[in-house]
Amino acid sequence: MATILIVDDANLCRKTSRRILESAGYQVTDVADGLAALERYALDRPDLVLLDITMAGMGGLEVLDQLRTMDPDARIVMATADVQSSTRELAKAGGAAGFVAKPFAADHVLAAVAGALQGAAL
Repeated sequence: MATILIVDDANLCRKTSRRILESAGYQVTDVADGLAALERYALDRPDLVLLDITMAGMGGLEVLDQLRTMDPDARIVMATADVQSSTRELAKAGGAAGFVAKPFAADHVLAAVAGALQGAAL
């Protein structure tokens, strides 16, 4: 089964997404900030990153850019409570393979992850 790195500065969101993904059989690691995400990605090379857009310090769009520089083939699904189309467009332009809105609905998270893992675009 695929390995997934969850990046979110909110502990509850990390726990919720971990529960959803592990119940579907994915192997999950999680970190609370952008710098830790870059380090963990470099060490583990997960199959997919579930990345929060709004985080303290290094924001998700900056992390997205750095991950895509590190690995142009990285599969990244962005997660946020910000449902503005401009945010979605920035994520898409940055190379995100999917987008999921908060609060998380298990079926939406799993569909976005499965689509990104299969190479489907936003």
